Amino acid sequence: MTAAPWVLLDTTVSTTDEMSALGARLAGVLRAGDLLVLTGPLGAGKTTMTRGLGAALGARGQVSSPTFVLARTHPTTAGPDLVHVDAYRLSDPVELDDLDLDWDGAIVVVEWGRGFVDGISDDVLDVEIVRATGGDTVDPERAASAAPLDPDDVTDEPRRVIVTATGPRWADVAL
Repeated sequence: MTAAPWVLLDTTVSTTDEMSALGARLAGVLRAGDLLVLTGPLGAGKTTMTRGLGAALGARGQVSSPTFVLARTHPTTAGPDLVHVDAYRLSDPVELDDLDLDWDGAIVVVEWGRGFVDGISDDVLDVEIVRATGGDTVDPERAASAAPLDPDDVTDEPRRVIVTATGPRWADVAL
């Protein structure tokens, strides 16, 4: 029986730099086999957070949205690889399984992963990024195209970030 999820962190992030710094903060507690699920609307900061996480881990290569390639593996300078997945274009969790990811040997970050990673691990960090209602500062035409958004396309604005932990791996972790 899995314990009920609990909130590990509930904070407000006001800038892309702060979102990146939060990613770096998360990197400090991560190890091989950890799974993070990032949820939020287009332009919320999911990739920005992953960039900060990647920078703190010493990930090689540019950490950018894997929307069209679905997954990118970034070797790190010290420690496990960072696997960055975008499930936005997937229609079924089986498609995620088909990517043949290193769930146990890497740190895996899945954007748009809710409902796609169920059963992969008992230990999950679910990161929800909530933008203010009516706070969409992305060009609506660009957002409708589902083209990858760059942090430069999004105006700094407050976002609420809620990190929810599930599983014994996170029982003694503080953020």
